[in-house]
Amino acid sequence: QVQLAESGGGLVQAGGSLRLSCAASGRTFNNYDMAWFRQAPGKERTFVAAIRSSGDTFYSDSAAGRFTISRDNAKNTMALQMNSLKPEDTAVYYCAAGSVAILVTAREYNSWGQGTQVTISS
Repeated sequence: QVQLAESGGGLVQAGGSLRLSCAASGRTFNNYDMAWFRQAPGKERTFVAAIRSSGDTFYSDSAAGRFTISRDNAKNTMALQMNSLKPEDTAVYYCAAGSVAILVTAREYNSWGQGTQVTISS
Protein backbone atom coordinates (compact mmCIF):
# COMPACT_ATOMS: atom_id res chain seq x y z
CA GLN A 1 0.00 0.00 0.00
CA VAL A 2 0.91 3.63 -0.35
CA GLN A 3 -0.06 6.60 1.78
CA LEU A 4 -2.00 9.22 -0.15
CA ALA A 5 -2.76 12.87 0.58
CA GLU A 6 -4.95 15.12 -1.54
CA SER A 7 -4.75 18.89 -1.84
CA GLY A 8 -6.11 21.66 -4.03
CA GLY A 9 -9.81 21.63 -3.24
CA GLY A 10 -11.76 24.80 -2.67
CA LEU A 11 -14.69 26.98 -3.63
CA VAL A 12 -14.99 28.29 -7.17
CA GLN A 13 -17.75 29.66 -9.36
CA ALA A 14 -19.33 27.62 -12.11
CA GLY A 15 -17.20 27.72 -15.23
CA GLY A 16 -14.00 28.00 -13.23
CA SER A 17 -11.09 25.62 -12.80
CA LEU A 18 -9.34 23.75 -10.03
CA ARG A 19 -6.31 21.51 -9.94
CA LEU A 20 -6.27 18.70 -7.42
CA SER A 21 -3.06 16.98 -6.41
CA CYS A 22 -2.39 13.65 -4.76
CA ALA A 23 0.95 13.00 -3.12
CA ALA A 24 1.98 9.42 -2.50
CA SER A 25 4.58 7.88 -0.27
CA GLY A 26 6.38 4.69 -1.15
CA ARG A 27 9.00 3.61 -3.61
CA THR A 28 6.68 1.67 -5.92
CA PHE A 29 4.33 4.48 -6.89
CA ASN A 30 4.95 3.94 -10.58
CA ASN A 31 3.64 0.36 -10.30
CA TYR A 32 0.19 1.44 -9.17
CA ASP A 33 -2.89 2.35 -11.09
CA MET A 34 -4.24 5.64 -9.75
CA ALA A 35 -7.68 7.17 -9.77
CA TRP A 36 -9.92 9.96 -8.58
CA PHE A 37 -13.33 9.28 -7.12
CA ARG A 38 -15.83 11.70 -5.68
CA GLN A 39 -18.65 11.55 -3.20
CA ALA A 40 -21.43 14.07 -2.91
CA PRO A 41 -23.51 14.32 0.29
CA GLY A 42 -25.94 11.43 0.54
CA LYS A 43 -24.59 9.72 -2.55
CA GLU A 44 -22.26 6.85 -3.30
CA ARG A 45 -18.62 7.30 -4.16
CA THR A 46 -18.29 7.43 -7.94
CA PHE A 47 -15.47 7.11 -10.42
CA VAL A 48 -14.10 10.27 -12.02
CA ALA A 49 -10.85 9.40 -13.79
CA ALA A 50 -8.00 6.91 -13.69
CA ILE A 51 -4.50 6.56 -15.01
CA ARG A 52 -2.84 3.19 -15.37
CA SER A 53 0.76 2.53 -14.41
CA SER A 54 1.29 2.42 -18.17
CA GLY A 55 -0.01 5.99 -18.48
CA ASP A 56 -3.30 5.09 -20.17
CA THR A 57 -6.12 7.32 -19.01
CA PHE A 58 -9.84 6.76 -18.55
CA TYR A 59 -12.65 9.14 -17.69
CA SER A 60 -16.24 9.01 -16.58
CA ASP A 61 -18.74 10.43 -19.04
CA SER A 62 -19.18 13.50 -16.83
CA ALA A 63 -15.44 14.15 -16.67
CA ALA A 64 -14.49 13.48 -20.27
CA GLY A 65 -13.59 16.64 -22.14
CA ARG A 66 -13.42 18.78 -19.01
CA PHE A 67 -11.00 16.99 -16.66
CA THR A 68 -7.46 15.79 -17.28
CA ILE A 69 -5.68 13.25 -15.12
CA SER A 70 -1.90 13.04 -15.06
CA ARG A 71 0.91 11.55 -13.00
CA ASP A 72 4.54 12.35 -12.34
CA ASN A 73 6.26 9.16 -11.27
CA ALA A 74 9.51 10.98 -10.48
CA LYS A 75 7.66 13.09 -7.90
CA ASN A 76 5.18 10.43 -6.74
CA THR A 77 2.27 12.70 -7.54
CA MET A 78 -0.95 12.59 -9.47
CA ALA A 79 -3.11 15.51 -10.53
CA LEU A 80 -6.60 16.21 -11.77
CA GLN A 81 -7.06 19.39 -13.76
CA MET A 82 -10.73 20.32 -13.71
CA ASN A 83 -12.08 22.91 -16.12
CA SER A 84 -15.56 24.20 -16.92
CA LEU A 85 -16.71 23.21 -13.47
CA LYS A 86 -20.40 22.80 -12.74
CA PRO A 87 -22.37 22.87 -9.48
CA GLU A 88 -22.95 19.12 -9.88
CA ASP A 89 -19.18 18.61 -9.58
CA THR A 90 -19.47 19.58 -5.91
CA ALA A 91 -18.19 16.68 -3.81
CA VAL A 92 -15.35 15.38 -1.72
CA TYR A 93 -12.69 14.14 -4.11
CA TYR A 94 -10.55 11.16 -3.18
CA CYS A 95 -7.43 9.76 -4.75
CA ALA A 96 -6.94 6.03 -4.79
CA ALA A 97 -4.21 3.57 -5.69
CA GLY A 98 -3.98 -0.12 -6.40
CA SER A 99 -3.24 -2.82 -8.91
CA VAL A 100 -6.65 -2.72 -10.49
CA ALA A 101 -8.55 -4.88 -12.94
CA ILE A 102 -11.69 -2.75 -13.15
CA LEU A 103 -10.78 0.91 -12.87
CA VAL A 104 -14.27 2.25 -12.14
CA THR A 105 -14.83 0.02 -9.10
CA ALA A 106 -13.87 1.61 -5.80
CA ARG A 107 -13.35 -1.67 -3.95
CA GLU A 108 -10.56 -2.57 -6.38
CA TYR A 109 -8.31 0.07 -4.81
CA ASN A 110 -6.53 -0.66 -1.55
CA SER A 111 -5.16 2.78 -0.72
CA TRP A 112 -7.19 5.95 -0.25
CA GLY A 113 -6.53 9.52 0.75
CA GLN A 114 -8.62 11.50 3.22
CA GLY A 115 -10.34 13.54 0.54
CA THR A 116 -10.48 17.20 -0.41
CA GLN A 117 -13.67 19.26 -0.67
CA VAL A 118 -14.59 20.82 -3.99
CA THR A 119 -17.52 23.23 -3.98
CA ILE A 120 -18.85 24.87 -7.13
CA SER A 121 -21.21 27.80 -6.74
CA SER A 122 -23.77 28.68 -9.37
